[in-house]
Amino acid sequence: MESKLQSRFTLGKQSSGAPETDDVSGSGVLDVEFIDSGVRLMYLANEGDLEGIQELLDSGTDVNFTDIDGRTALHVAACQGRTDVIDLLLRRGAEVDIKDRWGSTPLADAIYYENKDVIKLLEARGARPPGTFCIASWRGIQVAVKRFGEELFTDEDKVKAFRDELALLQQIRHPNVVQFLGAVTQSTPMMIVTEYLPKILIDAQGDLFAYLKRKGTIKLTRAIKFALDIARGMNYLHEHKPEAIIHRDLEPSNILLDDSGHLKVADFGLSKLMKVAKSIKEDIPATCQQTSWRYLAPEVFKNEEYDTKVDVFSFALILQEMIEGCQPFPRRQEIEVAKAYVANERPPFRAPVKFYAHGLRA
Repeated sequence: MESKLQSRFTLGKQSSGAPETDDVSGSGVLDVEFIDSGVRLMYLANEGDLEGIQELLDSGTDVNFTDIDGRTALHVAACQGRTDVIDLLLRRGAEVDIKDRWGSTPLADAIYYENKDVIKLLEARGARPPGTFCIASWRGIQVAVKRFGEELFTDEDKVKAFRDELALLQQIRHPNVVQFLGAVTQSTPMMIVTEYLPKILIDAQGDLFAYLKRKGTIKLTRAIKFALDIARGMNYLHEHKPEAIIHRDLEPSNILLDDSGHLKVADFGLSKLMKVAKSIKEDIPATCQQTSWRYLAPEVFKNEEYDTKVDVFSFALILQEMIEGCQPFPRRQEIEVAKAYVANERPPFRAPVKFYAHGLRA
C-alpha cells in the first residue's frame, strides 16, 4: 500500500533518458486512495482516464506536478501514446517541453517509444524536437548525450544543422561554456557528447529555468554572480577568433548549473558564425519549435539582419527575470510577446527599486 508521502510514479513505461541501472520499476498496482493527488494525476494519465483527470484538475491539482524524478502526467501520457490525455493536459496548461531529471521531455519520450501520433500532436503544440538528451557513461564518467534519430539522414536541413553544431562545438573551450567531448557521426543514432552537469538541487533540473521556477526572485548578489557567469561565456563566444559566434537562442533553459553553483552556456543548435560580414540574415525566419520567442530579439523575429546584439537583448531579459522573479510578460503567449518587442514594448519593472543595484535598471 502506498502512503501519502509517495512522490515517485513507477508504473508503465519510464523515461527515455533513465539509465538502465536506475531502479524505477514498480509492482504495477497502485491504491489510488492512498497516494498524493499529483501522483494520482500521473496514474490516471497512465490509464487514460479523462474524466478522472478532469475532476482532479478541477479540484486544484497542479497539471505540472512533478514527482521526485521530475516526471509529469504529460511525460506519462507521451510514453503510453495517449493523445486524448495529452490534448486535455495541454489545454489545461501543461508545459509542453518540461524536462525530467534525466533531461527527457514528453516529446523525447514519445520519439523513444515511437508514438507517432503523439509526436505530431506535441510538435504541433510547440514542442521542440532537435535532439533527444540522455545521460550516459563514457570512460568512467557521466556525460550528456544529444541523440538524433534516423530522420536526420532524410532531411538535408537537419543534417546541415547537425554538422554546423558539431563544427561549432569543436572550436569552443571556456569555463562558462559547456564542454564538447565527442560525437558519433558514422552510425545511427548520431550523437553529440558533452560534459554532464549534475543538478545542484535534489528535486530540480540543473538549468537556470528550473532554478528560477523554484526560487522565483533571487537576491541581487546571486543574480549578479549568475549574470557575470553568463556574460563571461557570451563574451568568449562574441570575441571568438577568427569568427564571432552568435548564440541566438539564449534563454534560461539553455543555461546550465554546475555542481559548484556556476552557470555555463549550452545548446548551440541555432548558433551562427559571423564571418567577414558585420551582420547575418536567415534564409527562413525562426519558428517557435526552434527557439523561445519570449527571449528573441525583434530583428530575428522579423527575419532581418542581426549581429551579436541579439544575444545582449536576451541576456538583459534573463537578468531582469532573475530580479523580478517572473518570465518576461508571463501572462502572454510567446507570439504576443515577440510582437510586443517588435512594437518596442519591454517587460515592466515591478520589483522594488532596492532589488536593483544603482543604475542597473537603466
